Amino acid sequence: MTTLGAVFRPQLPPERLRGVVEAAEEAGLEQLWVWEDCFLEGGIATASAALAWTERLKVGIGLLPVPLRNVALATMETATLHRMFPDRALIGLGHGVQDWMGQVGARAESPVTLLREYAVAMRSLLAGERVTTEGRYVKLQDVALDWPPQSVPPLYAGATGPRSIRLCGEIADGTILTAATTPEILAKARQLIDEGRAAAGKSDPHEIVVYLLTATGEGAAERIAADNEGAKAGVAGNAEDVAAAVLRLAEAGADTVVLQPTADEPDPEGFVRFAANGVKPLI
Repeated sequence: MTTLGAVFRPQLPPERLRGVVEAAEEAGLEQLWVWEDCFLEGGIATASAALAWTERLKVGIGLLPVPLRNVALATMETATLHRMFPDRALIGLGHGVQDWMGQVGARAESPVTLLREYAVAMRSLLAGERVTTEGRYVKLQDVALDWPPQSVPPLYAGATGPRSIRLCGEIADGTILTAATTPEILAKARQLIDEGRAAAGKSDPHEIVVYLLTATGEGAAERIAADNEGAKAGVAGNAEDVAAAVLRLAEAGADTVVLQPTADEPDPEGFVRFAANGVKPLI
């Protein structure tokens, strides 16, 4: 069964978050995802507020750019969310947009190496282990969490290039793919993920989360066409049109489809209600 979510885009000011979160909770939406985009809004701050304002809604961060955050700090914050809001926080890691990383002096020469070292260390820390490692980027000396999660949470990673997508299968419990992902691209990504899982000797389930650029109502097609990120893979139309696009992604291998509004979505509260009340019953 396909899980459905929606995105709170950081192009909205932070004070708009509560209204969207409460609309999602009231409508019965399963997941709301937030982004840590430079230089808009921080992922941990927005996720923690969203979780505090709700009782049931799962909140995902897709993604935390790992060059920006020391792995010990990111793991401490992740563990805190999982202790306070068990089974409701979904944490994704990624390379970060390289131009943005360069702007803050954090660009890594080898983003793949950094993500590998980071995810391995973070997973060990979340499992309550004491970690010493001297990697190319991640360096920890006798570090352990005093308050690890009560159960080891899933760790997601997101990527676009084939090497990184394969790495997601190797190091993560789930993979997050952008709104530029068509069913054909998704099928190829699934193969790469499975290659990574096989290389790591993994046989447990691996969730694939795919964003779907979505617009409904007046001017929907024009808003999709104007969006550079996912215009070719996006969908404009009514609930039936959007549900059909969701099902095509599900057939290609998506476990969760997250409806991503355009940056100029005129009614973000209405968008999450549309996802929960209009699209979800059709999938």
